[in-house]
Amino acid sequence: MIKKLSIAIIALGIMSCTEAKKEISVVKDEPNEAITQNPVRSILTAEEQAILSPDEIIGRLKNGNENFVSNNLTQRDHSEQRRMAMIGQYPKAIVLSCVDSRVPVEDVFDLGIGDIFVARVAGNIENKDIVGSMEFATAVAGSKVVIVMGHTACGAVKHAIDNTDAAAMEMNALQDLLDEIKPSIALTEPNGEVSSKNEAFTNSVINNNALKTVNDIRATSPKMAQLEKEGKIKIVAAIYDMATGKVKFM
Repeated sequence: MIKKLSIAIIALGIMSCTEAKKEISVVKDEPNEAITQNPVRSILTAEEQAILSPDEIIGRLKNGNENFVSNNLTQRDHSEQRRMAMIGQYPKAIVLSCVDSRVPVEDVFDLGIGDIFVARVAGNIENKDIVGSMEFATAVAGSKVVIVMGHTACGAVKHAIDNTDAAAMEMNALQDLLDEIKPSIALTEPNGEVSSKNEAFTNSVINNNALKTVNDIRATSPKMAQLEKEGKIKIVAAIYDMATGKVKFM
């Protein structure tokens, strides 16, 4: 009797798992059929890059982000795009993002091979190498938008707020990086406890840090500052919300 009861319980468990899997498959988002049947094989050309304005590029990035949020990413033939990219690259923008692995930059804007340059550093701060890369992207390779993209729940910003002593742990380079973020803390109204546990305060610091980086880029690169004054490029800040996937341009 006990053996039969055990078998019945196991069978019921298997049936429950099967039903759960069925439920998961039912709620799973279906890809857009038209996109799936016609994957993008081309990459951005020099001619296409040349006629785009900075505002048009930002508009396209916003539309791409809407695709990401709605789980409707464009299907791409990466093998064909890789082969075509051997001819040359004409990215429309360069994005400076944090190194956080939860921020997939190309996917966030629904982009593929050859569409954008991506630079990454914890806390999305600038340094001479990063700015030099941006000068190459804009003044040499023709990109027309520079985006400094921070994100919610940024660990680097949180450690800077909490005054983590990385140097005491023999991580002097990390300490230098955290020190670069600290001026953004001073720019932020306390609005309660000065702690990473204060989410509203932390988000304000994240915003200010992205805006400060934009201003630092302009100050560090007279070339890009001049290109922006001439309307040839735009240097903007944005924040990626990890909970929703939405990018807010500031």
